[in-house]
Amino acid sequence: MQPHQLNPLIEPQFEAVNDYILNHLDSRVPLVEKIGHYIVNSGGKRIRPLLVLLAANAAGYKADNHIPLAAVIEFIHTATLLHDDVVDSSDLRRGNPTANAKWGNEASVLVGDFLYSRAFQIMVGIGQMEIMNVISNATNVIAEGEVLQLINCKNPDTTEEQYMQVILGKTAMLFEAATECGALLKADVTAEEREALRLYGRHLGIAFQLIDDVMDYLSSAEEMGKNVGDDLAEGKPTLPLIQAMKATDSDDKRKLIRKAIRKGGLEDLEPVLAVVHETGAIDYTKQKAQEEADKAIAALQVLPDSSFRDTLTTLANIAVKRTH
Repeated sequence: MQPHQLNPLIEPQFEAVNDYILNHLDSRVPLVEKIGHYIVNSGGKRIRPLLVLLAANAAGYKADNHIPLAAVIEFIHTATLLHDDVVDSSDLRRGNPTANAKWGNEASVLVGDFLYSRAFQIMVGIGQMEIMNVISNATNVIAEGEVLQLINCKNPDTTEEQYMQVILGKTAMLFEAATECGALLKADVTAEEREALRLYGRHLGIAFQLIDDVMDYLSSAEEMGKNVGDDLAEGKPTLPLIQAMKATDSDDKRKLIRKAIRKGGLEDLEPVLAVVHETGAIDYTKQKAQEEADKAIAALQVLPDSSFRDTLTTLANIAVKRTH
């Protein structure tokens, strides 16, 4: 079951968002449309726009601006994917060739810029200054998170705290913006409801990324839709590696992971995997993800009881149990 199928009341709204997205990829430049359609249609679950819909409904919003707002969030997310794949030199995403693998880095970066600007055009049309404030701040923090990740890349001395700062910026911030802005659509939303949905998005986003990082050491390429070991190949010190270095009693094994992070590449993948598993680093990371999901669910308790609040709870539980 896809996430949007968890609540039958959301399905028609979700379809309306898909239609809106496809209808707003128009450009006078054919390549822009071609790449835009390719990346938007490449099999993502659309979790972030779904969060906008669920948050707006859970807050009691009754009009239809949550449809374009959900598209804004998806366009921003898609722009970051285009840019990330260039930065990471990725050639596979969701089981398909990346846009940069097909059309080159230059076109991918520029179409990412187009999607960012299209998102802001739509946002202006929604016409709520506080929403623009939240989303413009989020895009800044996301960019900072990506730069922070770049700085930490191939740095085996990255701490768990530094790693958490990276994922708060590069992943959780857009989740947080999606749910907070969904709440803000309701004119009389209370400060408590807004904060509850903001925190839900933040904690869910952290949990989501932690499980993503676990899957890099567990899943097959078919399950992941990208190359297994990509994080290690890029020298990214994610939590499974940070914890494995901390937990092992062997200096040699610690040195092995440090070398693998510094060098990047996959020549040490098998022995590194062995250390990650034997130290319990996978279970440690999963437990951290569960703690974040529990915080997300706890934040929802101030909202009125509804099927939409229930679906947000279910989504948090699913996020930490997924394998792809």
